[in-house]
Amino acid sequence: MSGVAAPQSAVSPPRQEARVARSVGVSVFLPPPASSWRVPRSGWRIPVPGASGPFMEDPGGGGKRLRFGSRFLTDPARLFQHNAWDNVEWSEEQEASARSKVQENSAQLVSQDQQDDYELNANKYWNDFYKIHENGFFKDRHWLFTEFPELALHQNLNQPGVPCENSSMASSEHTGLRSCRNGLCSEHQLDFKESRFNVGHTVSPETDTAQKLGDLKLSAGDFPGAAATYRILEVGCGAGNTVFPILQTNNDPGLFVYCCDFSTTAVDLVQTNAEYDPCRCFAFVHDLCNDQAPYPMPEESLDIIILIFVLSAILPDKMQCVINRLSQLLRPGGMILLRDYGRYDLAQLRFKKGRCLSDNFYVRGDGTRVYFFTQDELDVLFTTAGLEKVQNLVDRRLQVNRGKQVTMHRVWIQCKYRKPCP
Repeated sequence: MSGVAAPQSAVSPPRQEARVARSVGVSVFLPPPASSWRVPRSGWRIPVPGASGPFMEDPGGGGKRLRFGSRFLTDPARLFQHNAWDNVEWSEEQEASARSKVQENSAQLVSQDQQDDYELNANKYWNDFYKIHENGFFKDRHWLFTEFPELALHQNLNQPGVPCENSSMASSEHTGLRSCRNGLCSEHQLDFKESRFNVGHTVSPETDTAQKLGDLKLSAGDFPGAAATYRILEVGCGAGNTVFPILQTNNDPGLFVYCCDFSTTAVDLVQTNAEYDPCRCFAFVHDLCNDQAPYPMPEESLDIIILIFVLSAILPDKMQCVINRLSQLLRPGGMILLRDYGRYDLAQLRFKKGRCLSDNFYVRGDGTRVYFFTQDELDVLFTTAGLEKVQNLVDRRLQVNRGKQVTMHRVWIQCKYRKPCP
């Protein structure tokens, strides 16, 4: 349902860690004897210290990060010398413990009436989330350019990645965006001195937004960003923690970024941000699960679609329809970039009984929902939509609290799928 990144508890990291140790059990998170650790031949990668809290969506903060598999460690005795390790292979005991915990917290399902409420009122729960946290919950995702270099356009214009000769990735000569001839620029700039959310700045309700988008003529040269030579859509933009780093990093005049969210409050936070430039960006409210809701761009017009902790917030039965429709927006050679929760991630293991909606699908205390994927499940979703695999990997990260001598296992899946050329 929701087109936004899935949030975690807003409790501070130290308190969260204590809660996990109690709720999940130290057998899962305290390290086993060094002799029982299985070290991959390539070892473990050491990311830059300063990762986000243990239950935030992703380890990346504002600092630079090495790409997956760039640094290795082959000595488990060095476990507590760093904040986190990558590509950690679980022991059989750890796998069994995780499976047992999931079986335990999935034994009691949420009633059907409650499940219907979470589905029908999903926008309310996400609006409440962003009204409470505004733009202070998630960190800006500058790490995206390490894991997804396709987003750093000015660094990748001459690099392979899109095989189609007529793909717009190869050109950046257009300067029409700055003229704002697509009608997106307002005649005056709003006063953005206030960084906090102002309830006086509101966007149109979903129905009004859909009507306005439906009135757009999605013909050549007559839609937002029509003059662009490289177009990116971020689905589930939240408060702009992905879209603004992209705009800040890329100064190519041919770049145009669309961003949408299920929450009107989230879109309002983006539009009232001082960094929001309607000459380079178009933010709009959109319900991914409504297959009749219009997009502001025509089919086969996008180079990149970004799904960062978004697909997991959607009802599993509707995921295939969502991916099918998004794939239609990609031009031949365009790609979908995804990063989301993996099976047996710490966030899944810490759920209590009575929070499970269906297999590997849960509801948080604030009413938002989250699914935990396997690689095969995601591969089926994308290939069924006609896309071809470029990347599908599991990022098994071991986060370390050196002060408490506690370890926390995170599991994320990262994918790149491309639309084939004719």
